[in-house]
Amino acid sequence: MISCTRVDLGLLLLRLGTGGVLAAHGAQKLFGWFGGHGIEGTGQFMESVGYRPGKASATASGLAEAGGGTLLALGLATPAAGAAAAGAMSGAAAVHTPNGFFNASGGYEYAASLALAATGIAIAGPGRLSLDHALGHAVNRGWMLPITFGVTAAVTAAVIGARVRQLQKDAESEQEPLFEE
Repeated sequence: MISCTRVDLGLLLLRLGTGGVLAAHGAQKLFGWFGGHGIEGTGQFMESVGYRPGKASATASGLAEAGGGTLLALGLATPAAGAAAAGAMSGAAAVHTPNGFFNASGGYEYAASLALAATGIAIAGPGRLSLDHALGHAVNRGWMLPITFGVTAAVTAAVIGARVRQLQKDAESEQEPLFEE
């Protein structure tokens, strides 16, 4: 029998809640489940907000959310799971940032909360009620945390940077000429 503390129970609840929400969001993108639009619809949306190519962006985002969320819920490969989820939510937050902070106004509050929860779980560890613990933390080593978050931060910055450049390019092509010829 595994001996557990309030911290272990709290981490289990946080993992199940955060991981479950992330996994469901990913399933919306990948499979169209839970009222989602699947790869096609999500890909079209991704294109419209500057993430190109849209279908590839939808797939990457869906995999990071569904995979990262599932792994967080299970407490398996916690550093990589937290980093993947945080990266996906950072990309989502970038879309919502122009609307301010609060979700009621279409802001980034919700995406930021999920990113911070996933990051917190990755840093704190999954607790004793987890597959990482059951497997002797074979895929949850201290050195994995800076590597997974460093790689994810670099990839996320590159993807968001490419989106910003694409949006600037789109805005320039839509501008009317200053002088008529």
